[in-house]
Amino acid sequence: MPALSLPRFIKAPKPLACAALIAGLTATASVQAWLVEEVMRVPVAVSNGYGKPVAQDIVVTVFHDDAAAKPYPLLILGHGRSPDAARRQALGQARYSANARWFTRLGYMVAVPTRVGYGESGGEDVEDTGSCNHKNYPPGYAAAALQTLKVLETLRQRPDAAKDRAVILGQSFGGTTAVAVAAMNPPGVQAAINFAGGGGGNPKTMPQNPCAPARLERLFAGYGKTARLPTLWVYTENDMFMGPTHPREWFDAFEASGGQGDYTRFPPHGEDGHGLFTRAPEVWQPLVLDFFRAHGYPELQAPPAKP
Repeated sequence: MPALSLPRFIKAPKPLACAALIAGLTATASVQAWLVEEVMRVPVAVSNGYGKPVAQDIVVTVFHDDAAAKPYPLLILGHGRSPDAARRQALGQARYSANARWFTRLGYMVAVPTRVGYGESGGEDVEDTGSCNHKNYPPGYAAAALQTLKVLETLRQRPDAAKDRAVILGQSFGGTTAVAVAAMNPPGVQAAINFAGGGGGNPKTMPQNPCAPARLERLFAGYGKTARLPTLWVYTENDMFMGPTHPREWFDAFEASGGQGDYTRFPPHGEDGHGLFTRAPEVWQPLVLDFFRAHGYPELQAPPAKP
């Protein structure tokens, strides 16, 4: 059994209206709500790009609103990947707390894994995809996808978690991972959302020019051959990691191979739109709500504005 820490309770300053996504229905309740944050360790087993097996525990931060209806639908939120090894090691505990809170106010239990090779989870870099001129992308994303599915499987053992309601979402490296999971069509997962997904980007040394974009195009085309879940792809024109045109080419390859998806590219945001997910949630939240409503949750209502 995974070790579970004592939860933290963060009281909301005013009553919240919480929409619970259960069996495609939305329930609303005005109550005094608490945001609960827990930390658990989940054992995972993956392989690196050379086929070496790696088995260890990873740290997973879990959020839920105790006023939302149970069992909670699940949302697994995958973090990105810095091109700098020191920053990956210094990640600490991945949380995305502000973003997670918004999803908990919709009724989700949100899990944010700190994957192998990062922060408090530690371990070797199983997501290394090789040098810029010799990129081998598939094994890195396969390792991240397997960790995502293991976290999903572990959470489903909880009595307060739904067994058949889940969404996979990720930012940057985590965004591509969400598409990789969609290509595996895991039972009980309704959709996947990709924020600024791609790989091999470095805004300092190669702004808007990721390594081997044609190989990424082939990667996404491969995912499209098997993915049957609805997907949402969200980018900006001034993404300094992925550039303004490559993501659309990747999406087109995914769709041409049979993948299902909606693509949105927002105008430039700040100095680097790659961080839209965390820096400007008010920009993308209406889009995500519309996506949910179109794929199983037609009555879903936006949470009330923050007090």
